[in-house]
Amino acid sequence: MSNKKKPNSSAGEEIEAPNYFDSVVAKETPPPTSRRNRKNTTRGRLDVVRESAHRGGKTVTVISGFKGIGMPEIKELAKKIQKSCGVGGSVKDGRIEIQGDNREVVKRILEEAGFNPVFAGG
Repeated sequence: MSNKKKPNSSAGEEIEAPNYFDSVVAKETPPPTSRRNRKNTTRGRLDVVRESAHRGGKTVTVISGFKGIGMPEIKELAKKIQKSCGVGGSVKDGRIEIQGDNREVVKRILEEAGFNPVFAGG
């Protein structure tokens, strides 16, 4: 039913029809509960390691342990980390190598992406 005016056949006047939904309060829809409508927050554990061996004394942050993730997504994630840290890096053998000791920044970015980063090693 709506608030349309309907002609009254007996008196020739227009009467307003009642709207029965005026008393219903509009409520916000609850967040989706299905797994398909939510962002994946458990994409697996990643090891974040600081290495300097065999690199001429230079420190490098290495992220490894990607499972079930394609190389294009790893490269995109590496590019995002490089821009956030303001340093260079590369993807080698399915691992992301970021120049310098940027473990805290890397951990924050990986958590935002839905991974569970863990500091491993020294």
